Amino acid sequence: MEKNMLGSLQEYQEARFTKRVAFQKGESVVFVLNFMPGQQLPAHQHPGTHVFILALEGTGTVTADGTAYELRKGDIIHLEGDETFAYVNDGQENASLYVILTKTPGPEYAQNI
Repeated sequence: MEKNMLGSLQEYQEARFTKRVAFQKGESVVFVLNFMPGQQLPAHQHPGTHVFILALEGTGTVTADGTAYELRKGDIIHLEGDETFAYVNDGQENASLYVILTKTPGPEYAQNI
């Protein structure tokens, strides 16, 4: 078992958003992205993965494949890795996102259960 403290992963910097990795195991990674007001994550993809995001603090806008969605504290979203997505903290307070990137096991995994 491993344990990490959320507070140690929430670090904000004026120069740019921060990424703090909590765990990285096999083909999965868990991290926290931290944004001061006005900071943003550029549009990008994670092909072959599933992306799960929990808004820990603040508000902002996620744009997925050209459509904008409001994201508030407590909201949870799932994105297919092939979707192009971006995030901007357009709120007045700091924002933190808890992110899990994971690959789905192939069909051979389901057959062995």
